[in-house]
Amino acid sequence: MNVDWLLDYNPVLLALGATLFTWFVTALGSAMVFFFKTINKKILNLMLGFAAGVMIAASFWSLLMPAITMTEEAGGIPWVPALVGFLSGGAFLLIVDKTLPHLHLGLSINKAEGIKTNWQRSVLLVLAITLHNIPEGLAVGIAFGALAHNPDAGMLAGAIVLAIGIGLQNFPEGAAVSIPLRREGFSRLKAFNYGQLSGIVEPIAGVIGAYLVLTMTPLLPYALSFAAGAMIFVVVEELIPESQRGNESDLSTIGAMLGFAVMMLLDVALG
Repeated sequence: MNVDWLLDYNPVLLALGATLFTWFVTALGSAMVFFFKTINKKILNLMLGFAAGVMIAASFWSLLMPAITMTEEAGGIPWVPALVGFLSGGAFLLIVDKTLPHLHLGLSINKAEGIKTNWQRSVLLVLAITLHNIPEGLAVGIAFGALAHNPDAGMLAGAIVLAIGIGLQNFPEGAAVSIPLRREGFSRLKAFNYGQLSGIVEPIAGVIGAYLVLTMTPLLPYALSFAAGAMIFVVVEELIPESQRGNESDLSTIGAMLGFAVMMLLDVALG
């Protein structure tokens, strides 16, 4: 993967471009609502499992492992930033999950989580999906921001692979948002708009992540591990339980295995 020419660009701009790509793929997935009114539960579980597998693999291969390697090369204790950052990322998402009002697909409005509010059901549904995308955008942004301190072609390739992996799982995730919204009674256009809107947080989080890494160099290993912890929280708290609903849990597991394998292949072979 010859990507050396990209090293001449500002890492924040690269992070913005990469997360705009992941948002675009989310929109492509959401556009499936124009072709399908419903989504088979088997396919939905398979897609959610795939997304979970990609995020698990990305958390280790693209975030935790580089953080450990950086700390070792700097002469530090390799497990400290990985452990502290990872747990901090999970704690941050836990706080957001308990604070931000949101509602998961298929549940009645009285099952809404977070601070009690009178917001419309549609807003609560989109906010639930937005929670998934915050750590994804942060992860991509931090990976590109790291180039400011280590402008290496291998690290750049790894950041690009991470963006590709997140994009891959955003396609089924976009469809998994918009099509069920259609089933909830939304028009096709409204379901598409809400589906793609859930991904707009990724460019925002990506730019913030890249900028923070640029301004706080010593925190880079912690930032990478933080993004990994946030992603794993989303996987365990949201994606896996949602993919296991119904009687098609085997397909959820197969999807997770495939997602992990695809992300690992991309990262090891190209990153």
